Amino acid sequence: MTKIRLTKIFEFEAAHALYNYDGLCRNIHGHSYKLAVTVIGKQNTEPNSPKLGMVMDFGILKNIVKEKIVDKFDHSILLNKKENINSFKNENPMFNRIHVFDFQPTAENMILHFVEIIKKLLPENIKLHSLKLHETASSYAEWYADDQI
Repeated sequence: MTKIRLTKIFEFEAAHALYNYDGLCRNIHGHSYKLAVTVIGKQNTEPNSPKLGMVMDFGILKNIVKEKIVDKFDHSILLNKKENINSFKNENPMFNRIHVFDFQPTAENMILHFVEIIKKLLPENIKLHSLKLHETASSYAEWYADDQI
C-alpha cells in the first residue's frame, strides 16, 4: 500500500536571546514562529473504522503539537542555561514564562528539540517525516527523517 504524508502547520510567538552571540541576536527579541509538522504512514483500510481512509486524524496530530509545543512555548522567552536569569525571573511577573535549555535556542536546536518531543508521542504506525520551523517569513530550519540515516 502507498504511503501518504500529512502536514499540519502551527504558529506561536516567542522571544529568545543567543548567549555569547556576536551580533544583535544576543539581545532578547521576538519571532512569529511557524512550525510545519509532516508525518508519513499508510491509510487505514479497516472497513468499519471511523478513521477509514485516514493516515492519521489531523485532530490527534494537532493535540500532540499544540499541547507539547505551542501551548508550552507560546509567549515565552527561550534562553540558554548559561544566561544569568536569576536577577529578574523571580522578581517580575512578566518573566513567568521562561524556558531554559542546555543548548543555544537557535532555530536549528529548537527543531531538534521538537523532533524528540513529537516522535515519542506519535502512534506506532505513524512516523515523523519532517519538520520546518520558520523563525521569520524568509528564514527557517528543516529536519528530515531520511537525512538521519
